[in-house]
Amino acid sequence: MSTDLISILKNLGLSEKESKVYLASTEVGTAPVSEIAKKAHINRVTTYDILEKLKQKGIVSYFTKKKIKYFSCTKPETLLEEFEKRTNELRIALPKLKRLTGETNHPRVRYFEGIEGIKAIYADTLTAKTEILNFSNSTEIRKQWVNYDEEYVSKRAKKKIYLKGICPKDKAGETVHAEDKKYHREFRLLPSNQFDFTNEINIYDDKVSIISFKDELIGMIIESHEIANSQRAIFDMCWKFAEMLETMDIKDRMLRPLSNEEIAQGIEKEVSKIQKVEKAENNLSLF
Repeated sequence: MSTDLISILKNLGLSEKESKVYLASTEVGTAPVSEIAKKAHINRVTTYDILEKLKQKGIVSYFTKKKIKYFSCTKPETLLEEFEKRTNELRIALPKLKRLTGETNHPRVRYFEGIEGIKAIYADTLTAKTEILNFSNSTEIRKQWVNYDEEYVSKRAKKKIYLKGICPKDKAGETVHAEDKKYHREFRLLPSNQFDFTNEINIYDDKVSIISFKDELIGMIIESHEIANSQRAIFDMCWKFAEMLETMDIKDRMLRPLSNEEIAQGIEKEVSKIQKVEKAENNLSLF
């Protein structure tokens, strides 16, 4: 029996006896315990126990015929797959192992449920030392939190925590945008038919909060310097894109020909101005 192969199998996690039984089973093919034991030079009882262990590891199978168990090894590729699986499991666990030794920091994640949990997330943003970068839907939050503006927005503005936000350009979004100066913020609106989103993301300090309003009220706060910085970069890109769309929309409105309705409204306004002037002139009198 090849000592080189036994050595390789031992490196893969098998014991010396397991390696010998595996090689013996591979060599004799499908066979009863007695035949495998004879080939491995290990007693029958020990060989049976080892075959059971190898079966649990998925590298040996058996079937029963006339009350006799016949064992056979799976293909050598299966052994390699098992080893790769263990390697992958170790690779996945590696960050946790490093954290145990203090080599790496890991994000702290806190989960929240229900309206009170959501309010707790917003309360945490009121501790921000940096400006808040925000993706939001002005309609959805106010559906769930009727006094949102009084209980949160006003408090944020009073604390002078500046907010830059991106939200859909709908009726609620335009209403909110109109009061930007009052509430110490600046919103940019994106076409709701193209960029509609129902959840909310806030980026502040080393934190990112994510809140879902649509199906269920759930949210989380992730504390991570790297994640917060990555989200800031994404927000900056979206902010510039929103600015570009606003500029394009202004130019489009300036260059677009007036509709008949707009012309009629313009004429009506001018006629009204003339009538007011004429009325004022007629009212002038020296007597």
